[in-house]
Order: sequence, then structure tokens, then C-alpha cells
Amino acid sequence: MLNEEVTTLFMSNKLQHIAIRDFETESGVTYVEIPLSFQVFGKPIGQAPVVLVNHALSGNSNVAGEFGWWKDIIGPEKLIDTKRYSVLAFNVPGNGYDEFLIESYKDFNARDIAQIFALGIEQLKVDKLFAAIGGSVGGGIAWELAALYPDLIENLIPIASDWKSTDWLIANCLVQDLILNNSSDPVHDARTHAMLCYRTPESFRERFNRTTNTDLNMFNVESWLLHHGKKLKDRFSLASYKLLNQLLASIDITRAKGTFLEVASNITANIYIIAVDTDIFFTARENREAFLALSEVKNNVRYGEIQSIHGHDAFLIEFEQLEKLLEKVFSQSEAKEDNGLSAVAI
Repeated sequence: MLNEEVTTLFMSNKLQHIAIRDFETESGVTYVEIPLSFQVFGKPIGQAPVVLVNHALSGNSNVAGEFGWWKDIIGPEKLIDTKRYSVLAFNVPGNGYDEFLIESYKDFNARDIAQIFALGIEQLKVDKLFAAIGGSVGGGIAWELAALYPDLIENLIPIASDWKSTDWLIANCLVQDLILNNSSDPVHDARTHAMLCYRTPESFRERFNRTTNTDLNMFNVESWLLHHGKKLKDRFSLASYKLLNQLLASIDITRAKGTFLEVASNITANIYIIAVDTDIFFTARENREAFLALSEVKNNVRYGEIQSIHGHDAFLIEFEQLEKLLEKVFSQSEAKEDNGLSAVAI
């Protein structure tokens, strides 16, 4: 149990800070101090089960409340009920939300961030996570955390993610890196390209259907892409984008550790793999293959699939489907009775 002063601190969802000292990355670079910022929503840490929420590329620790990017599923009486849980969200160091930036972005990989999160969890005196959940790169970091500390997490929930970066994803991250390092308007231009991978042709057709913006004298799909480029440019730094893109390309729980089954079979958590049927970044096919392989050696792994025309971004859109897939995991009474193993339909 945390002391009274620290417990009171966590009752606020304001940005808090701790320091990770003398951290050596897998690439062999030592950082004397890395500031790790976080927010806590709901119950104070030490008074309720802890749910770790990992953000995606352009996200941050502000996961709930009026401006929370996952406010549709995190909050009072929502899927992740802040009346029942302590919701902990770290900022990936260097994402810029706390004004800390990392220029040498290739020093880090996704496993390094998972290790930093683990050190933060230790400093906060959290011995067990009820759940670790995240979408996209956030889900990859959750996988890495579970592989590093197989007994830390009760329920591992990677969404629109995978235990490794696929060839297609690595290729697109390379294109992103080239844009970020060579464009005259790098954040804007990289974002416009990335939106083509976050969505699908069908999503674009449903939304735009070749309509035009007569005032701008261009197709609406073009003005939409340019809008998203400008929007991210206005709030996201070049250094942050380079770092998160690097992390996205570096997910691999097997690197220097063995095969997927050798590593993942040691994870004691109930594993809920949630894919999106139209995701081209972390494909449903590869997630199903991981599930089928892992289910041969673990009896507490489940697979669920979001059906959506919107592709990778569906984890930020299809909230009702997420709720149905995961409602039993976060219903404490039911979860205690069956460990949530019936929560996700195969």
C-alpha cells in the first residue's frame, strides 16, 4: 500500500512524473535519466486492480475524461470502469506530451519502452496488473512487457496489434522514416501517407465517393488528407514521430529469446488477441495464426475480431464491438468466476 501522501497524489488525473535512472537500451546506449510521465484515472493506485493502457503512435497518457482519446471505453460505468479500476497510462518517453523529446530515436525499440514501463510500475509499487491493454504499437509494447515479465499481467489484451512487426509494416515504417528525414514538410507529409495505411479503400469510398470541395477545387479525400497532415503537424513534433515510427517497426518478443511459442508459452496471463478484419498493418490472418499456434500450448488464449471497413483505425472507431468482445474481462464478478476466458468469441 502506498503512503497517504502518494495515494492522495494519484487521486488526480493530472500529469505526474517519475525518473528512470541509468537506463541502458538494447542497443547499448546508457541514459543517465529518462523522465517517465503518467496519469491515473479512477481509483487511487493501491485501492483497486490496476489496468495499464498503452497509447498508439500519436496518442498519449490522456486516455479518459473530456479530451481522452479512449474516453468511449474508459470512464465511470464504461467498459473499463473507473469506479472499479485504477487506470494507469504512461507516456512513451519522447512522445512530447510532457515536453521531453529524444533525438537519437534509433537508440530505442519497443522492448526498451516495455522495460521502462516495468521500471515505472515497480516504482509505483504495483506488483500485479489486472490488465495490460493497448492498440497498435501500444499493443506491441504490452506484448513485450508480458514477454519480459511473464507473471506480471493477469489479462493481456493487444488490439489491432501483434507480437511482431510484419514485413508490410516494416516496409511502411521505412517509407515513413524516409519521408520524415527527407521531406520539406515531414510531419505533414508522413501523416498524409500514413492515413492510407490506417484506413482502407472501402472506408474512403463510403466517406467520400469521389465528391469534391468546390471552394478548394479538389476532391474531398484530398482535403481530408491534407487536414490530417496539418492537424498532426500542429500538435506533434518531428522527433516524436520519428521515435514512435521506429518503435512501431521494432516489435518482436522473440528477438534473441527463442521462437514465438517458446517465449509466449511462458506468459501466464489470459491472452485476448483482438484483430480487425480489414487491418493491413497487423493483419487478422497473422493474428489468427498466432492464436492457433499459441492455443496448442496454452488453454487461456482467446481470439476476437472487429468487423469494420475502416481498417487499422477501427480500434479507435468501433467501440461497441470492443465492449462486446471484452465486457466479461472487465466485469470483476464474472471475471473472477471464469477468469474471463469466455469473454472473446473464437
